[in-house]
Amino acid sequence: MNVVSVRDLSVHYGNVHAVRGISFEIPKGEVFGFIGPNGAGKSSTIRVLATLQKKFDGVVEVNGVNVRQNPDRVREMIGFMPDFFGVYEDLTSREYLHFFAAAYRIPKDLRDGIVDDVLELTDLKHKIDAPVDSLSRGMKQRLALARVLLHDPDLMLLDEPASGLDPRARIEVRELLKTMQELGKTILISSHILHELAQLCTRIGIIEAGQLVAEGSLQDIFHQLSLKRVVHVQLAKSGDEISDEVRQISGVDSVELHTDRMAIRLREDELSVEDLHAELVKLGARIRMFQPEAMDMETAFMKLTEGVTA
Repeated sequence: MNVVSVRDLSVHYGNVHAVRGISFEIPKGEVFGFIGPNGAGKSSTIRVLATLQKKFDGVVEVNGVNVRQNPDRVREMIGFMPDFFGVYEDLTSREYLHFFAAAYRIPKDLRDGIVDDVLELTDLKHKIDAPVDSLSRGMKQRLALARVLLHDPDLMLLDEPASGLDPRARIEVRELLKTMQELGKTILISSHILHELAQLCTRIGIIEAGQLVAEGSLQDIFHQLSLKRVVHVQLAKSGDEISDEVRQISGVDSVELHTDRMAIRLREDELSVEDLHAELVKLGARIRMFQPEAMDMETAFMKLTEGVTA
C-alpha cells in the first residue's frame, strides 16, 4: 500500500507557479528523498502533505485519506518537522514534549512513558529538564524529531532536517533517521546534502522549477541518465596483457591504463560489477584490488537540473 499518493499537484502563489503538476507515490516503509534547488517546490509540496497549504490543485492522499477533504484525519497520521525549530524559551524539554503530547490528545496516564521513550530513542534523556533554549541546534533537531514521534505517525515529513548543523550533529541526525527507517517508518525528507540522501534513501525525487524531472530508486535514475560506473582494478601482472580482451567484454565502455591499475568504465544496464569480476577471472586475471567507485548523486543532480527556479 502507498502511504503517499500525489497526482497532478499544482501550487500557485499569485503569479508564481511553484509546483507544476507533479505526481509520485511513496510505498509503506520507504525513505523518499526530495531533492531540488531553493525555489524548486519542495517545501510547497511538503506543506500540502502537512495540510498547511490550503490552496492547491490535484489529488493528494495519505494512507488513502484525501488531504483536502479530511485534513484532521491526515494530521493524526503524519509528523511534520519544518526547517526551523521555533522558539520555546520558557519550556524544558519535558514540558515541551508534554505540551505536544496533550495537543495530540495522548491520555495523561500514558504521557510520561511515551515522553521517556522518545527521549531515549533520540538520546536526550539527560536533557529532560534542560531549558529548550539552552540546547544546541543539533539537540533541538533531535528534540523536534522526538516531538514528531510522540503519536507514532505513519508518515514523517522532514524539511531540511540537517540544515545548519555541524558535521557531528548531521551524523547524529542521519543515524537517528536510519533508526526510524529500521522501525518501518515511511519518511519524506527534503535536503541539499546529496551524498547523505544517497546513503539513506530508498527512492529519490528530483524537482526543479516545480516539475519532477526524475523519480525512482538511485539505480533507476543512474540507468535513466546512462551514468557509467568506474571500477579500479589492480592485477598481479601488468594490465597491458589483457586490456584488449577486457575491452571486448560486453558492457565495458572503456579501459584506461594507469601506472598501478586499470580503470574500467561499465554500462551497468548491460554488465554488473559482480559479472565484471567473474569475466576477469575467466580471462585468467589474478586480481589484487577490485574497487568500484560509488555512484555519484551530485553528478546525477547536475545532469538533470539547470539551476532554474519556479
